[in-house]
This record gives sequence, C-alpha cells and structure tokens, in this order.
Amino acid sequence: MRLLSISLFFLVGFFGYTQVTITGVISDEKGLPIRDAHVHIANKTTSTDAYGSYRLSGIPKGKQKLYISFIGYSVIEEIIEISNDLTINRLLKLDYTKLEEVTIQQHSNSKSESSDEHVLKRAALEKYSNQTLGEALKEVTGVSILKTGSTIVKPVINGLHSNRVPIINNNVRLEDQQWGAEHAPNFDINSAGKITVIKGASALQYGGDAIGGIVVIEPEIIKKDTLVGKTIFNAASNGMGGSLSSSIQKGNSLGWSWNALGTFKYLGDRETPDYVLSNSGNREQNFSGGIRFAQEKYNFNATYSFYNAQIGILKASHIGNVTDLYNSINNQQPSVIDPFTYSIDAPKQEVQHHLAKINYQRWLHKNTSVDLQYAFQFNNRLEFDVRRSSANNDKAALDLELATHTFLMDYKTIVGNWRFKSGLNLSYQNNFANPKTGVRPLIPSYEKLDAGLYGIAVYKLDNATSIESGIRYDFSSIEATKYYLKSRWVERGYDADFSHFIVGEEGNQWLTKPTFNYHNFTANIGFKKQLHHEMEWLANISLASRNPNPSELFSDGLHHSTGQIELGDLRLEKEQAYKLNTTIKKDWKSFQVQLHPFVNRISNFMYLQPIGFETTIRGAFPVWEFKQTEAILTGFDANTIWAMSHHFLHELSLAYVNGQNLSTDEYLIDIPPFVINNKIQYKNETWFNFVSELKSELVFRQNQFPNYDFEANIIVNNALTPVLVTISSPPKSYHLLHFYSEMKFKINKRNSITTSFSIQNILNTTYRDYLNRQRFFVDEMGRNFQIQLKFNY
Repeated sequence: MRLLSISLFFLVGFFGYTQVTITGVISDEKGLPIRDAHVHIANKTTSTDAYGSYRLSGIPKGKQKLYISFIGYSVIEEIIEISNDLTINRLLKLDYTKLEEVTIQQHSNSKSESSDEHVLKRAALEKYSNQTLGEALKEVTGVSILKTGSTIVKPVINGLHSNRVPIINNNVRLEDQQWGAEHAPNFDINSAGKITVIKGASALQYGGDAIGGIVVIEPEIIKKDTLVGKTIFNAASNGMGGSLSSSIQKGNSLGWSWNALGTFKYLGDRETPDYVLSNSGNREQNFSGGIRFAQEKYNFNATYSFYNAQIGILKASHIGNVTDLYNSINNQQPSVIDPFTYSIDAPKQEVQHHLAKINYQRWLHKNTSVDLQYAFQFNNRLEFDVRRSSANNDKAALDLELATHTFLMDYKTIVGNWRFKSGLNLSYQNNFANPKTGVRPLIPSYEKLDAGLYGIAVYKLDNATSIESGIRYDFSSIEATKYYLKSRWVERGYDADFSHFIVGEEGNQWLTKPTFNYHNFTANIGFKKQLHHEMEWLANISLASRNPNPSELFSDGLHHSTGQIELGDLRLEKEQAYKLNTTIKKDWKSFQVQLHPFVNRISNFMYLQPIGFETTIRGAFPVWEFKQTEAILTGFDANTIWAMSHHFLHELSLAYVNGQNLSTDEYLIDIPPFVINNKIQYKNETWFNFVSELKSELVFRQNQFPNYDFEANIIVNNALTPVLVTISSPPKSYHLLHFYSEMKFKINKRNSITTSFSIQNILNTTYRDYLNRQRFFVDEMGRNFQIQLKFNY
C-alpha cells in the first residue's frame, strides 16, 4: 500500500512537472485585440476573449504544434519547443484570398448567435448597382429569386418568400405592399453598406413571422472626420440604358456626421435571344440622406429615403382571357412583339415609397444601452391596366396608399457571461384603396394595429461555446372595409359564418367590416460551438407564427398585373412553423466548406391554387384561390471556397429544397429547383488590383411539382372547344455562363477609379425560369454586356 502511494505521488508529480500553461494575446496588424480567434496547442483548444487573451493549461512539454486562426486572416502554423510556462503573443495578418464579399459569419455584431448569417459587403453590392436587391441576394447560397418579368424581383430563402421573409431597412421593417408576388422590395440597393441574410426565425428582435428568413440592410457609416464621395456609372446593352448613383458622406466632426445619395436609372425594353420583350423598360429616381450626432454616452440620428419607380409590365403577359393563356403556353411565342422602345405604356406599375426615421441611443453604463426609435412609411402603388377605352389607360386600375407608423424600444446589457436584449414595438397601419379608379379594388381599405414584446438571452459557457434562447409575444388586430357581391358572399359560404361583419347594403353588394385579432407566441433556442482546427457548429430550433396578410384574407377580383382572378378566404388561420436548421463549417489553410441542412414543418401553410376559370365581360379568366394545408420543407445548402494559389480561387455552391403538401400527398408549388454554381476567380494585386471571374450557373428542371392543370372551353374555328390548360409543367433545365472583371487605378491616396466589365448569359442561351411568373408567355433575357465606372474621391 505504501509502495502504491509512493508510485502515485511520483506519477502525479511527474505529469504535473511535464505539463505547463500557455497564455498570450492575439491581435491584428494594428495591434487591436481579436476576439474569438481559435488557438490550438497539442490536444488543447480555446478561443480568445474580448481582449484577445487566451489561456491553455495541461500542455505537455516538448515540441508541440501551434495553430491560430480567425476567419479572414492568414492561419499561423508553427512548431514550438515547450520547457516551462510561456507567454505566446501573435499578430494575425489579413488574408485577401479569404476576404470574399460574401462572408460566412460576423462574430462582432451578430443578429443571431445560433443561426447562420451570410453578409454581402459593399464591394459585392456595388456590382449590382444597376440591378435589384433580389439579384444581389442570389450571391448567398440557398437564396433564389421569384420574378415577374425582368425587373420585378424578390428574394426566396429556403423556398419561402414575400411576407415570410421580412426585409429590415436601416432597422425599419419595410412595409410596401410586400404581400404580392409581383411586388418587388421598394429599395435602392446603392444605399446599402451591408446586407445580412439570416436563414430562419431566430432573430426575434425583428419579428416572430420570419418563417423563411430575414434580410437585414444596414447603411454605411463613416466614423472618421473626413469627407468622402463616390459616383457609380453603369451602362447595359440589354435594355440599352443604365444608371448613375452618386453619394457623399461627412464623417465625425465635433460629433456630427451626414450623408446623401441619389440614384437615377433608365432602361428600355429587354430582349431575349430571339425577340424584344415589349414594354419591359423601367425607371427609378431615388434619394436618401441622414444626419447623426454622437457623443460618448449617447447618439441621435435621423434619416429619410425616397424610392420612385416606373415599371413596365410585359404586354404579352397581359392576357384578355383563358384562350390567350392557352395559346401562349402552347405556341411558346409571345402574342405581342413590338420594336424596341424606351416608352412605358399600360400595363405598368408606378410606385413611390417614403421612409423617415429618428433614433436615439443612450448608454446607461459601459455594457448597458437603451434605443428609442420612431419611423413613418408611406407607400403609394398605382397599377395601370389596358382598358377597353384607351382614353382611360392613364387612369390607374389599382390605387393603394399605405401609411405605417412604428415605435421601437430596445434594451441591451451584458452581465458576466450573460448577454441580454429585450424590447417592444408598436405599429399602426392604414391602407386606403382609392374607389375613384372605376375598378373594384383587389385589396380593400383597412386599419391594422400591432404590438410586440421580446426577450433574448445569450450565455457564453466558455470561449468556444454559446447558448441562445428567446421568446416573443405579438398581438395584431385588423379591420377592413370592403364591398362583397352578394353572389360571391353566398358562393363563399360567408352568410353562415360571417353575417355579423355586414354593416350595410348597396344594390347587389354587402358593405362589410371584417375584423380579426391574433395572439402569437414565438420562441427559439440554439447554440454555437467552436471545435478544434477552425471547425464550427451552429444549431437552432425555432417556432414562428405568421398571420394571414390582407391579400390572403380579402382578395376578390381580377389581379390585372397577373391576368387572373384571385380569391381570399376569411377562414384562413395563422401559420405556425417549426424549423430545425444546423450549420457545420470547417476551415483548412486554403479550403473552406460549409453545410446547412434544414427542416421546416409548417401548419396551416397558405398558398395560391388554381381551381378553374370564371367568365366576365372581358372573357374567361383562370381563378386562383388561397388555401391552407399541412406542409414540410426540407433541404440543404452547401458551399466551398478553395484558394488554389495566391492568384486563383474556386467557389462551389449548391442548394436543394423539397416541398411537400402533407394533406394531399403532393408537392408544393413554386419551390426552387436544384441549383449548382461554380466560380473561378483570378486576382493580381500588383497589376491594378485586377480581378477576373468566370461563373457557371446550372439550374435543373423542377420535377417535383403539383398538377394544377385545368380544363376550359376556348374558341377554336369560331366554336367552343374543351382543352387542357397545362399551367403546371416546369420549363427545361438550363446552363448559363457569366463573366466579370475589374481593375482599380489609384490617382492618389484618396482618389481612385475602378472599371469593370461583365457579360451575363455569355452564350446567349434561350431558357425559361420556373420561378418567373411570366414563363408562360416569354423566354428570359438574352446576353447582356455591362460596363461600370466607379469614382472614389
């Protein structure tokens, strides 16, 4: 027994003597500490704290491998000789081959600790200065776009879009009649400094209805006391037009800073490889500006933006009846092909959006702050139809005025390893449907009140592990004023269920005031784990709830921009989604990989389904009805980045979504097809920062779709003939090649000129996109040459 005790004593003493402690600080080239840098020595790992410090105990003596890494910086790998306790400080240098415009994770200012965040930085956004927000967001793996023609584009995240993907612009939720699939976000991409895409509903501070994800847009802020300006000129061959955007910013001077930006776009008809897309031109005249006053304990800012767009709707897509639809699908040729023009005639959209915001932030002490914010938005949407009397073509068929007032209060604090954020929001919204259009409004006048409370807690278990949880409650009330045809009221079965909504009678119509109240609880829980050798694992489970929007509840009539009759349903209940998503990232010295699988189970999933056709004085139109079902969406995104050498970089991304209607055992409509993107990039910093990229975009045919084909009677040889209208079949797969290059010429320390040249659809491929609402009528755009000149001064 005594011998055993002596042996244990020497054994413990030996290992205690042969193991040491390593401490140190990791900083950047400017000497600033780097938080969450990964440090690995022998079989021990840790991450640096807010001061860049780390500590590793129990390190064996002898030769050991030191590995230090942080995203965007060159990895440090070296062999060190350890004989006693050491302090090892290291500087990390920027690795420009890894500082891609699309970053995998932002540690310093995350919107969600446990969900994957993708960030589009300013350099990437400037490439899309002449295009739309949706087209820029396609840079993010797992994001596709839903289009109506070439200019109306909105993002789709993991198969979901519109109200399921809120857009937050400068901390204000964008309210711009976003319920319509043919309503693009009213936003000038040139005013964005950074855009963050969050896949999931974990960022509860922005709302509890983000069933698909969230897009967060933040402006650029200049903190130095300097005056800087930027002008971007774009020219495009397809549309024979371009854009001009110019901005100026004054940095911090005695606490004050300000900025102003103006954008002008002017493009004519787009073209396919074979014909002109008649009446597809667009215009934009946009402005944004703001002032900011910042002191040590508080800051105040006020901003205003104005978006003004005129958008042509393809003439060939403006069908007169179901006969036109049938002929367009079967002929594969547009019914209208006019010569190229810059004119925008009916059908068209004219949209104006005003946003004004004031924000006050106060630091109560070092780690605690309170934010107060008021925002006002006014959106005016005009949609013009081709009327039977051409004299009335200048009179809008739909005239909606949407005013939204929002108040927010946020409280943030840090206590030890805990980080808390809580807040409330109040919102009042009024929609006025102008009755002077002479057309029954698709969306009625209504008033809407929203109130919400949320709380989020993040606990840092250690330097490598964080746990996040949150809960939110929302109350919403909506009251509409709407006339229903008595025949429609009875046909929909409303007389038995909603007779208490009737407040008046006018001829063959009931005047009603439908009123609905909703109570929603949403929550999420997740974690982030930093594993060894630059490997990270994030997982999140969330519950999200979305109320029926005004279009889903109240639509009742012909939607002129789509040529179909849409019927809402007052019986629709709120959606509830249970989403599990996880992300695994691994970063080697020259290779990065990321995998993001997800499962999204949605109860009372709302969707539009064709149910037949209806005859009006203008002819027979397809009828689409909002319905609900039990649904599940599953899929994955994956991407890799390979630094092949100092000059060459390869990127691969792919995305797959499967949508199932569990109630009918069939697929969901409008689910993005499988996509594979490849990009090879060449960089040469010594030759005017030359960059050249070749991108391959392979889109497979969507073979998973529901069969909503319907029979109709059309006129053939002056006789009514029954036919099958095949609106369900997706178009063929297609493969596109794109090219981009740029060079930067420095004039002096502050001034520079960047020139870029790009070609979209190099081979002028003829194709149709499943997620384009105009795929029944025309092909997609053909080859497009673009030139961009950017002046920094």
